Amino acid sequence: MNITIFGSGYVGLVTGACLAEVGNNVCCVDIDSEKINKLQQGQIPIYEPALEDLIKQNQSLGRISFTTDIKAAVSHGMFQFIAVGTPPDEDGSADLQYVLAVAKSIATHMEGYKVIIDKSTVPVGTADKVKHVIQQTQAEQNKAVEFDVVSNPEFLKEGSAIADFMKPDRIIIGTDNPKTTELLKTLYAPFNRNRERLIAMDIRSAELTKYAANAMLATKISFMNELANLAERLGADIENVRHGIGSDSRIGYQFIYPGCGYGGSCFPKDVKALERTAKEVGYNAELLTAVENVNLRQKQVLFTKINDYYQGQLKGKVFALWGLAFKPKTDDMREAPSRVLLEALIEAGATVQAYDPEALDEAKRIYGENPQNLIFCETQEAALNNANALCIVTEWKHFWAPDFLMLKEKLIDEVIFDGRNLYEPKSLEQLGLKYLSIGRSNPLK
Repeated sequence: MNITIFGSGYVGLVTGACLAEVGNNVCCVDIDSEKINKLQQGQIPIYEPALEDLIKQNQSLGRISFTTDIKAAVSHGMFQFIAVGTPPDEDGSADLQYVLAVAKSIATHMEGYKVIIDKSTVPVGTADKVKHVIQQTQAEQNKAVEFDVVSNPEFLKEGSAIADFMKPDRIIIGTDNPKTTELLKTLYAPFNRNRERLIAMDIRSAELTKYAANAMLATKISFMNELANLAERLGADIENVRHGIGSDSRIGYQFIYPGCGYGGSCFPKDVKALERTAKEVGYNAELLTAVENVNLRQKQVLFTKINDYYQGQLKGKVFALWGLAFKPKTDDMREAPSRVLLEALIEAGATVQAYDPEALDEAKRIYGENPQNLIFCETQEAALNNANALCIVTEWKHFWAPDFLMLKEKLIDEVIFDGRNLYEPKSLEQLGLKYLSIGRSNPLK
């Protein structure tokens, strides 16, 4: 099939690469000419395991191409995916200007039947707005080309997006036309072979399903963080509690890891957008508000522990920071807890020596090549040089089993602040290391 994808960011590239991998002819279009030039040369603007190899392989086979030519892109495919960004507005709602601009472009250039597929995460009712823009644009041009608008939200986890697309838990399609349901079934047949994964529903339900999924997962994280803070005050160990409740099949072990807060491009934005959507229809979504507030507070927990430990005397101290990305296997630092911590430490007069296996370039883009009191280190060991203490913010596997005797020797104050509960407190205590983590028995008290 011939497929066009508007937007060559995270969702667009993963979608395009995976659809090309199963034999489709994919054209990715973007208005960013610099990005398209790099993609044409095989340079991928984001880090996602296996994505670069997948794109290069399908480029060499002629199954995926990149262009800024909107007219040619619209002409290329019957399926027109909209996978552009929906950044939050000042009031927390999703900004649909790019989605609607793409809809207008498709309407302007379409000459035959098209299936317009909303792949971007968009509020309930967006498909209606897309349909209205296309109808209005066609009316202005005195034409009436047939089209359908479909909601097909993505459920990709950064770090495992290729596997998520190739072997999905579910494929949600929201349609109002049986014809498009059958077309989408055909499109997704290669990903639906060993069992029925495709779930068809009305468009608004499909749009809400995406927000509901992310809000549910964010709720689990904030709930565990709330319990972790309570466990500390009760003398309990949240890791024991996690094992205890996770063994209940109704709860499960996924997304119940306590830590220093969630980040990324999805959870923070989508929780706020869903909360805003609720307000627009006159409903006060108190749980969503609490989920967001708990997360904002949790991002301050590590700094509070550090500040309390040093009794507010942070000026001149040096902190090694392991982990900048909001989660492992990505270079994404959007809404990352690391940013909250390092900015608070620097504001307090400390120096931060940061290491991340993938996100250093992104950090340099955000903070500059040589920011004051922030040093980017090429190895996790280099970050420890002359450091008073170690802070762990991202649970990269590189950090799971370090040389603790080396840490004890290198850290001036022999203390670790762990925002991801990677280690056993008693083991570190026996080695003479002071260890403060999230929601666990604190050996210093």
